[in-house]
This record gives sequence, structure tokens and C-alpha cells, in this order.
Amino acid sequence: MGALAQNQSDTYYSKTVESPLGPIVLVADDRALHILEFSNEDRADFETARHQKRTGAPIVAGTNPILEQAAQELSDYFAGKLSSFDTPIKMWGTDFQRGVWQALLTIPMAVTWSYKELAIAVNNPPGVRAVAQANGANQLAIIVPCHRVIQSDGKLGGYGGQLWRKQWLLDHEKKHFAAEAGQLL
Repeated sequence: MGALAQNQSDTYYSKTVESPLGPIVLVADDRALHILEFSNEDRADFETARHQKRTGAPIVAGTNPILEQAAQELSDYFAGKLSSFDTPIKMWGTDFQRGVWQALLTIPMAVTWSYKELAIAVNNPPGVRAVAQANGANQLAIIVPCHRVIQSDGKLGGYGGQLWRKQWLLDHEKKHFAAEAGQLL
């Protein structure tokens, strides 16, 4: 699980990395990764523009040690060799959203929770819809594993990166990390 970073920077760097799911946009400062989104979705453009507006700092093409670490960890994850991320992350959102995202970080690879289970984990059992919205507002796909949350009936539900990617990520984790997840339970 990524470490949480504090503060904000004057400059953010953006790098696009290739993956089996298509290009992924990474945005980081010198302390933390702030955005990990699939780049062929309008969402990546939306999140980077929103981040730039929120911070008032430029996002420039380039790299730094945080982006290199995130890129390497993603490569290892997709190769089935990495079961937890150590890249420092910064989560931008309301207290409620950050609480939901913190709960997501506790879901082991190859394990799924229902939106109801996630609502219970954040001490808001009647707030399933609010939890689902917070889950969907996650700006750090894969590292903050919103893809591991499904409907109570076992169906996938929504996913900002498209359902086929959610299914691919769940299948990938089951294939490579299910034995490890079983040892954790």
C-alpha cells in the first residue's frame, strides 16, 4: 500500500506509461503520486485539469523519482510480481472520500468487497450510495483499488476506467495473487 504524503508542490510532472490496459497517465510532485488514470478516457484529462486548478501549479511533461517508482511498480504488478505498492500517494478529496479510499487500501489483492461491506468498513452502513460515489471519485486507480469493490449480487457495478478493465484487473489479481490473499484471510 502506498505511503501517504503531506503538503503540495510548486511543480507537478506527468508521465504516460504503457500497460496491458492501454496508456496510463501518472502525475506526481517530488513527494507523492497524485493521479493514476487511464489516458484514453476523458477522465484523465478531467483529473489533470482539476488538479491543476486545485493546486494552481503547472503540470509539465517529465519525470522524477516518484513517477519512476510508480511506473516500475505498475510494470511489476502487471507482470504478476508485485502484490503491494510502496509509491507515496496523496489523496485529494473530502474527509469522507479519503476515509473511503483509506478503507480501499485495506482490501487485499484478489479479494473483493461489496459496496455494502465498504460502507460498513467506514462506519456508514446506510451510506452505500455515498460510498459508491466516493469509490468512483478515486484519482489513483489500481494503487487505491476501487476496482475491488463490486455489487452485493456479485456483478461488477461501475468503474470509471470501463468495466472491461475492472474485470481484467480482478482476473489478473485472481490469477497472480489469489494464493497470497488466501493466506491473509
